[in-house]
Amino acid sequence: MSHELMREARELLDKSLLYYQGRPVGTVAANDPDMEALNYDQCFVRDFVVSAIAFLTEGQFEIVRDFLLVTLHLQSHEKQMDGFSPGPGLMPASFKVEHIDGEERLVADFGEHAIARVPPVDCCLWWILILRAYAKATGDWALAHQADFQEGIKLILDLCLVHRFAMYPTMLVPDGAFMIDRRMGVYGHPLEIQVLFYAALRAAKELLLPDNNGDEYLEAVKHRLGTLGYHVREYYWLNLQRLNEIYRFSGDEFGQEVANKFNIYADSIPPWLTEWLPENGGYLAGNLGPGWMDFRFFALGNLMAILISLASEEEAQQIMNLIEACWHDLVGYMPMKICFPAVEGADWRIITGCDPKNRPWSYHNGGNWPILLWMLTAAAIKTNRQEIAQKAIAVAEERLGKDCWPEYYDGKNGRLIGKESRRYQTWSIAGYLAAKDLLANPANLNLISFDENPEFIPS
Repeated sequence: MSHELMREARELLDKSLLYYQGRPVGTVAANDPDMEALNYDQCFVRDFVVSAIAFLTEGQFEIVRDFLLVTLHLQSHEKQMDGFSPGPGLMPASFKVEHIDGEERLVADFGEHAIARVPPVDCCLWWILILRAYAKATGDWALAHQADFQEGIKLILDLCLVHRFAMYPTMLVPDGAFMIDRRMGVYGHPLEIQVLFYAALRAAKELLLPDNNGDEYLEAVKHRLGTLGYHVREYYWLNLQRLNEIYRFSGDEFGQEVANKFNIYADSIPPWLTEWLPENGGYLAGNLGPGWMDFRFFALGNLMAILISLASEEEAQQIMNLIEACWHDLVGYMPMKICFPAVEGADWRIITGCDPKNRPWSYHNGGNWPILLWMLTAAAIKTNRQEIAQKAIAVAEERLGKDCWPEYYDGKNGRLIGKESRRYQTWSIAGYLAAKDLLANPANLNLISFDENPEFIPS
């Protein structure tokens, strides 16, 4: 069954290719014949990440190269004058090919047509990671060293390293600015963006040349890596020991040397957490801000933190221990749940704005997403816990093909195909292929992973 499923997935991925001037430049989001396309017929930058991994591990390098060239061309260069247009450095959320008067044109969407009109904070970060993965897979570092690519990286860094009203090295972003692209109470400093920010800085450090003021950017990158890495490990990490420390915090402390820097109150610790967290497990909290910690488990941020060594080796093992111990909650019948637990009742009304698509245990609010299979597999390989990857892939293989490769699943354990889920979702297909390819050839993990950062602790 596995070989047949692989062959089907590969054929479907090839069918998803988006062509421009006769060359494949990306993959459409989905090819569901029974649902209105909306923007699912476009190529999303964040969606293409896993397609790129699947192509690179199979030696299909030109598709990824052409995607990088096209998206660099679409990058915004205009200074924002009216407050309604994208600022310089921003990468589009998606793009499509239109035929106008017999000519093909690339049309980018920077959030102008998105639900709630939120710009994509994550896309420029993912773009740098795709560029690094391409260079590592092909040895073609010359592409990244071209002047236009160097300028593109610097524009992204200008966007991310700008002076702001902040006392911490994390990046402030609104709700709906990344994979969780609807209101889910992640405004502030969500883990996923901090991890992607850290990864993009690591990649930029490898890709940037020191000439043409590149040395100034490299110095800024080096400094932010140290402070950001320290901040996330020091303040986002949660295990039973840390939970006990938070429980005994004093509140309303003033001064430089205080333990409770964010003024977190013990009563904010949710009752479910003390019962759910295993003795040998831990994870990075979902968000952190003044007087508030989001104790929800967010899968992408935690798995990515393992891959890029933002989580220490000990913390990485504890995250995998948590996934193994809470398998029924976090993996269930389809790897894996995007966040846990779901917000329900009055919390759902307030946090999501009564969003019917994000009803409890659906979509972003505790739904199960097959796309996360590849990242779970990669994290399992990185921590030498391949048995977790094998088990998760076996679970996915039971249903993905039969269910026509859905976008997401619903229910506390992912037993229901998502109520509004597209079928033949490209990143579900590519996620399965990437997971299988990584498990078959673990050396490919170096396309997307990083070793410990030598400049981790700030001086």
